[in-house]
Amino acid sequence: MKELKIIGLSLLVFGTANAQDAEQALKAIDAEQYQKAKTILKSLIASDSDEGRNYFLLGDVYLKQTEQDSAAMYFNKGVKVKHDPEYNTIGLGQIDLNKGNTSAAEAKFKAVKDELRRKDVEQLIYIGRAYIESDNPDYKKAIAVLNQAIEKDSQSAQAYLSLGDAYVGDKNYNEAYKAYRTASNLDSSLLRADIQLGVITKNTGAAFPEAVAAFNKVIAKDANYGPAYRELAETYYLWGAYEPKKYNENIKKALEYYEKYMTLTDYSLNSRMRHADFLVLAGDYKALEEEANKMQQLDKVNPRILRYLAYSAYENGNYEQSIKAMTDFISKVEPKRVIARDYLYLGLAEMASVISEDEQGNTIITDQTVFDKAITDIKASAEKDIEITNQFNAIGKKLFGQKLYGPASVVFEVATTNPDNRNLFYDNFYLAYSIYFDHLNKSPEAQAENVEQLQKADVALDYVIKLSPDAQDAFLYKARVNQRIKTDESYQKMVEAYNEYIRIVAEKGDAEVAKQKANLIEAYSNAASYYAVTEKEKAIEYYNKVLELDPNDGYAKGELERLQ
Repeated sequence: MKELKIIGLSLLVFGTANAQDAEQALKAIDAEQYQKAKTILKSLIASDSDEGRNYFLLGDVYLKQTEQDSAAMYFNKGVKVKHDPEYNTIGLGQIDLNKGNTSAAEAKFKAVKDELRRKDVEQLIYIGRAYIESDNPDYKKAIAVLNQAIEKDSQSAQAYLSLGDAYVGDKNYNEAYKAYRTASNLDSSLLRADIQLGVITKNTGAAFPEAVAAFNKVIAKDANYGPAYRELAETYYLWGAYEPKKYNENIKKALEYYEKYMTLTDYSLNSRMRHADFLVLAGDYKALEEEANKMQQLDKVNPRILRYLAYSAYENGNYEQSIKAMTDFISKVEPKRVIARDYLYLGLAEMASVISEDEQGNTIITDQTVFDKAITDIKASAEKDIEITNQFNAIGKKLFGQKLYGPASVVFEVATTNPDNRNLFYDNFYLAYSIYFDHLNKSPEAQAENVEQLQKADVALDYVIKLSPDAQDAFLYKARVNQRIKTDESYQKMVEAYNEYIRIVAEKGDAEVAKQKANLIEAYSNAASYYAVTEKEKAIEYYNKVLELDPNDGYAKGELERLQ
């Protein structure tokens, strides 16, 4: 595909300089200095408009920054030039993959492969990367293409590096590690391979110290290699989350390393956005608000900035501003660009904006319509990504603390739909707890129609008891819930649960019995009422237990007289 040319000495020198400049652009891309890379590549295109590879590299930078229209513009120009236009066909193929048009993409890739010479390897690597980096990745096809590249050139460190990325995407970490190690052995200056070895180490059994050591080795080779500092930042963030006692210490280190990363890349809008993403993870919302305002000064129309403004405004107590920013963001982007966290923040801001206190200090909802929408948006976040339910425990408990039991039960119910939710034990308990107290607040008519919710509470408590057979409060509330269901079966469950509650408390000794006196009186009295119909002697025994706890209990005295 590359034409044989007879060129003069001056053109040869120019061509060599051009190649060197392209290598500088590639180094800038690898170092995540995208603005620098774009400047170099635009200069190269201006000086030699016939070299197609430069158009492709520039378009690829725009793809990395999710600016697909700009990428397509350069790819479409590049396919029309004299030299190496096929790279741009690969770029257009990746855009087809992004759009879900696999057949069009594969037709383009086939056209490129059919024209390759025996030693052409780089094009195959970029086809493999297109499969990896697409919005709709196909890692197995990437692995197949990259192995073809390695068959052509078994010494291509870049082919092995990309093969490692493909194996990571395919969750085959052993093969990924081998590929990265081979790439590093073939080219010791290929720092990205060493970085990826550290990333695999970090993600294997939370081996954070080993990962930090790996990234520091990269810095020892090149103290100005920015991605190493970004990986250190992300490692310390994860380490802090994994060991809560060290959270503050590690988060401080994480933020410092990320600031270092920023100084070594560039302060372009896209770099600031990546920084903002990290600030969201780290929970530094004051810094996020500052960054978002700086980004808005650079670009007043980019909708993604609205996301950061919405997040930071909510966390800083500016609820109306948060609602406006997030509503504007959702209206301006494609639906697939809206993530679960966006709906969660919108729902939280809406909820906070209409929760207030009356003169007596009671929690009130000032706008039920807005509050209902808030619940809908919080549920929508879980529909987008069920893993976000790990954050629902704090939301539900806050609502519960505000005595908004009905809304709390909705949040906890959604949370319990995720079988991998790390708060599943407590979310099930609070689900039942919320349903029960919400039931008590209803009118007699509404209570009669609330049996289905009470049954959900009963099931939730069964889950709690399965995980913790001696959870006395779970048995106490299971008894209370079943008493409210008011069927023969539920009364039987009530008695069984009260009996288990009584047993657990008694086994803990006198101190716990004294502490649980009121609840024990309730348990003995209600169970005795059931036994008064089915087992008279048991009823007499339990009413006497009540009198042992409170000799002046008039109800127990009266029932004993009646039974005897």
